[in-house]
Amino acid sequence: MLNNIGLPGLLLIAVVVLVLFGRGKISSLMGEVGKGITSFKKGVAEGSKELEDADKHSAESARDVTPVEDKDKA
Repeated sequence: MLNNIGLPGLLLIAVVVLVLFGRGKISSLMGEVGKGITSFKKGVAEGSKELEDADKHSAESARDVTPVEDKDKA
């Protein structure tokens, strides 16, 4: 159904949306979308940094706990 929209159809939809909502409403909406994208990217970066910090911390706290064999008993 939506496979055949093409460029003229998209332009028509954009004009209809512009007429219905007005330039001010659309620009404020796009500003909010931009803020949301920026916030999402910041959250992803902070999450990956936390994961890297956790990996570093777990690697530092991991130690070898294998028992050492006593040569005199063998």
